[in-house]
Amino acid sequence: MLAAGMIPAGALGDRFGRKRTLVVALAISGLSSLVAAYAPSTGIFIAARAVLGLGAALIMPTMLALIPTMFTAKERPKAIGMLAGASMLAFPIGPILGGWLLNHFWWGSVFLINIPVVVLALVAVAAWLPESQRTRHRKVDAVGVVLSSAALTALTYGLIEIGERGWTDAAVLGPTLGGMAALALFVGWERRAAEPLVHLSLFANARFTVGTALATIANFTMFGVLFVLPQYFQANLGTDAMGSSLRLLPLIAGMLVGMSEAARLSRMISPKLTVGLGFVLLTGGLFWGATTSTGSGTGSVAAWTAMYGLGLGCALPTAMDSALGALPPGNVGVGAAVNQSIRTLGGSFGAAILGSILTSAYRAAVPQQARESVFAGLAAAQSTGSATLADTVRSAFLHGLDLVLATSGCLGLLLALTRLPGTPERHRPRPSTTPAQQVHAPDIE
Repeated sequence: MLAAGMIPAGALGDRFGRKRTLVVALAISGLSSLVAAYAPSTGIFIAARAVLGLGAALIMPTMLALIPTMFTAKERPKAIGMLAGASMLAFPIGPILGGWLLNHFWWGSVFLINIPVVVLALVAVAAWLPESQRTRHRKVDAVGVVLSSAALTALTYGLIEIGERGWTDAAVLGPTLGGMAALALFVGWERRAAEPLVHLSLFANARFTVGTALATIANFTMFGVLFVLPQYFQANLGTDAMGSSLRLLPLIAGMLVGMSEAARLSRMISPKLTVGLGFVLLTGGLFWGATTSTGSGTGSVAAWTAMYGLGLGCALPTAMDSALGALPPGNVGVGAAVNQSIRTLGGSFGAAILGSILTSAYRAAVPQQARESVFAGLAAAQSTGSATLADTVRSAFLHGLDLVLATSGCLGLLLALTRLPGTPERHRPRPSTTPAQQVHAPDIE
């Protein structure tokens, strides 16, 4: 539902106003959280979670689309960095807070915690956020909505199933190939539609295309790292879920520092060099991580993840700002949704492809009874009392982890040489432009 709703959500924000869309999205999130907390059956619970995904699909691109209308070009990189940083804090805070709630209250509390947050957000949105200009003259591209939603749903589902079933299973190939076919049909339809859901001319803008591509690859590596690290912490260091989350804090800290300094660096040395520096640091952290062995401890992991996070914090918001800053006001909602959707798919590809590398390397180095997973291998070693099998399982997992990080590092090294295009003269902000004027900027078709 998250994947299916993002691009239509961006179009709704452009057509009916982003503030109004955000209010509706928050209300959907609050109500679905309430239903999930008190769901009397599995079916109702899953349905509530699906509606919660729809609410998230409305929120994510709308937040991004509001930034160019609320902030000047000088302020925008810092605003994007703060938004991205706040989102990334969810990775360690979610498991820590969720684990604490589950230890002290009943399971529905992990959904009820959303209610006060939604209420506060609704008050803040109503009081402080400006409304964007609406484009009511546009008709809803129903065919584009159906095709884009089908493509993103099928691709996301297929990629998720790769980790469980492998690349050749029919449950993976069917949705993945079907999603690719729906995506091709969507592109063909959008080329001919009188009022398309997505103006494909967006991709003719080099800043939007390159900025989106760089942010997508950064997401690719990030989801790969976040896929393997908790397994490493639990399998090799013996931590629980909360302990694994706490050990992600150096990565998050590095990212927050990078995001807080990205805007200043962009002004000092240019966005191009800031992105390049970010990918150099990111790559260095990944290659350092690829040297992890059974003798590596928490301190070594904290150091390389902090370096990786610092590079990610420099590169990601700068690339996102480049992409969003290239959009005309009337299309910023759809453009933000396209950027968000492509980055989300990049993260799904990262988890699927890098997860497959890890699994393949691990299974090739362990005996049959340990091939299901590293945790199954350790359980088999414990049940048989075999220290040799336990060492083999841990060494095989670390070999796979090192391959994942080295692969990501090679990709980052290639992108370290990529430079963002310069800002075209017609898109350079005028010194007199204010946030209020940007909110009411004319529609640019």
